[in-house]
Amino acid sequence: MNHSEEFKKEKSKNFIYEIIEEDIRTNKWGGRVHTRFPPEPNGYLHIGHAKSICLNYGIAKDFNGKFNLRFDDTNPTKEEQEYVNSIIEDVKWLGADFGDKIYYASDYFDQMYEYAVQLIKKGKAYVDDLDPDLMKEYRGTINEPGKESPFRNRTVEENLELFERMRKGEFKEGEKVLRAKIDMSSPNMLLRDPVMYRILHASHHRTGNKWCIYPTYDWAHGLEDSIEGITHSICTLEFEIHRPLYDWFLDQLGIYHPQQIEFARLNLSYTVMSKRKLLELVQNGIVDGWDDPRMPTISGYRRRGYTPEAIWNFAEMIGVAKRDALTDIALLEYAIREDLNKKAQRIMGVLKPLKVVIVNYPDDFVEELDAINNPEDASMGSRKIPFSKEIFIEQTDFMENPPKGYHRLVPGGEVRLRYAYIIKCEEVIKNNKGEVVELRCTYDPDTKSGIGKSDKKVKGTIHWVSAKHSINCEVRLYDRLFSVEDPSADKEKDFKEFINPNSLEILENAKLEPFVLNARPGDKFQFERLGYFCVDSKYSTKDKLVFNRTVTLKDTWAKSINKK
Repeated sequence: MNHSEEFKKEKSKNFIYEIIEEDIRTNKWGGRVHTRFPPEPNGYLHIGHAKSICLNYGIAKDFNGKFNLRFDDTNPTKEEQEYVNSIIEDVKWLGADFGDKIYYASDYFDQMYEYAVQLIKKGKAYVDDLDPDLMKEYRGTINEPGKESPFRNRTVEENLELFERMRKGEFKEGEKVLRAKIDMSSPNMLLRDPVMYRILHASHHRTGNKWCIYPTYDWAHGLEDSIEGITHSICTLEFEIHRPLYDWFLDQLGIYHPQQIEFARLNLSYTVMSKRKLLELVQNGIVDGWDDPRMPTISGYRRRGYTPEAIWNFAEMIGVAKRDALTDIALLEYAIREDLNKKAQRIMGVLKPLKVVIVNYPDDFVEELDAINNPEDASMGSRKIPFSKEIFIEQTDFMENPPKGYHRLVPGGEVRLRYAYIIKCEEVIKNNKGEVVELRCTYDPDTKSGIGKSDKKVKGTIHWVSAKHSINCEVRLYDRLFSVEDPSADKEKDFKEFINPNSLEILENAKLEPFVLNARPGDKFQFERLGYFCVDSKYSTKDKLVFNRTVTLKDTWAKSINKK
């Protein structure tokens, strides 16, 4: 299934769509629309990248254009094949169809080198011997112009020879760089003779040891777009200041020139989106890898039980803006609730079980009761659930001294069991610590759901599972990884100080109805009254299922914040 198809309904217009519509009207690109998603393979993709994928692929789809997946693999010291593989999997999972070909910046290294030679011959690039500290000093400040390197006026012949020797590996790292010759007094610091190539004696995951000089992002980015015939190079807002450099390189070379357009990146509350910070969380063991369900990575959301459709819906809801803003994570949680409400199989599960013995129910009798699989979708049908003398209910569904408004089970009180009968608590059994370990109840056989003969009404209905038939599972209750809205806002503190200590609670003794016995990794369920859960793809085994909580049924976090 192509997950983007569902979202071609009435899209809200944004300024990028308006630019493209005008370009088509004026035949600017010969009627073509060609976008790309160009990640660096130095980490896993996160929800911000998902927004970019949805935007770029959505544009290509909506305007019958083309879409490229291209790896900007210009830094071998930080890139790994693991990241390449994960990115391909994530883009496919989101439903962005990039065709049969994957593009790589490294495919163009030879062409980029020839372009650099062209600039040297035009007197627009030179080999510089300044060390990094001196180069920074020479660059000046925002208020003071820079000064020219003493090596800036080398002859074309000398620069060509030195650049060739750089390529052959005759110099150490940091000994020389190739710089563009632009304007050391430009108010845009990026135009003060930026570095085009640096020496890195590092093996590349695709080109091996062929190269020991590698292009910088600013030099490579526009060339990649040009070579691939991209029409609209859509970047996040921080690249707006880079656009004059993007334009300068392409204009000086006189080659095909795409249009760069910037939009505001996604910033999500209670989340960090920096790949550097996410890598820190992984390397410090704060999370269980890049695909930890608390991480904002696409693989983390997938493992947590999110769907591509929910992420596409979220991207459509937040829209495309020109200014940075903090998006409330509750909106993303709303998107997944809305999607799973329509799709998820309902089951009953007890996370923290309390044993209930129905003393007047026949000892060895088992009833099969009818339960609806999803009230939002009649085509999902119904299932049978076993009911017997001993059941489990949630510990929180019983209180000895309840507050006002508590409508669940209390001593001497009655409650309805979902799909079953009304029961009454007759006796409370405690251990030697005074903890409630068992309830003795009676049931009213005339109150069976659907066909009951009694008109008896009770205010509360609770879920349950048959003790004899229940499946023992591990359930992982995931919550937000950070306890503050913007973990990176306080520049005086390490963002890791704001880790939410309650972001994961592992329950090893949860009881689920037998319907889940044949569940497979990735299967999604609504545990009635509790939330949405999915079978974990990492730790589930044939002998023990592990469920991850995707999201609660309601935004309980907002309620807890409001109480403070």
